[in-house]
Amino acid sequence: MCCILIQYSLATDYAKLASLAQERYGTNAHNTILQLQAKINELRNASDIEKLKGINDFFNNQIKFDDDMSIWGQQDYWATPLEMIGKGRGDCEDFTIGKYVFLRELNIPNDKLKLTYVKVQIGGPYSKIFQAHMVLSYYATPTAEPLILDNLIGDIRQASRRSDLTPIFSFNSEGLWVGGENSGKTDSINNLSRWRDVLQRIQADGIEQSN
Repeated sequence: MCCILIQYSLATDYAKLASLAQERYGTNAHNTILQLQAKINELRNASDIEKLKGINDFFNNQIKFDDDMSIWGQQDYWATPLEMIGKGRGDCEDFTIGKYVFLRELNIPNDKLKLTYVKVQIGGPYSKIFQAHMVLSYYATPTAEPLILDNLIGDIRQASRRSDLTPIFSFNSEGLWVGGENSGKTDSINNLSRWRDVLQRIQADGIEQSN
């Protein structure tokens, strides 16, 4: 069995989050948090598919893609949703983390969501150019073909329609899986130090407070 890093209640302290956004980043970030809260409230009783689309569209429309060096001055930094909203920019990891956190807030079960590292093929089906990328995978059932939430492509597609992606490994707050959707769980995710760190910083921001 895999160790569980942090147990979450499904509650976000939006008052704290909005206050921190105003204090650290200003009015635009504060207003975006309020828009996010309104979107969450709108989606509370929606179907899983409606929740996926609503959260995917929110982050893809609100946040501009940029690389960590331009945003943070370092090669690989995993931002919290507050940091990403504050900057108004993020890379693929930041988009994926934000979508995961707020789909969990909407009571999508943890075992249906995996943050998935992939190699993405750039330049068409005959290209030999690949780069590291991260997407969020949703599994309606444990053996179902996943749906892919991506900042590169706006619409949510089945994995079979994303032939440009090759999965490497996936994880969530409870475990790590190597390879594609039918791969098995490994023993531990303790080696993912950036993941542990960002979960702790997310909690400190008032998102998904610990039990």
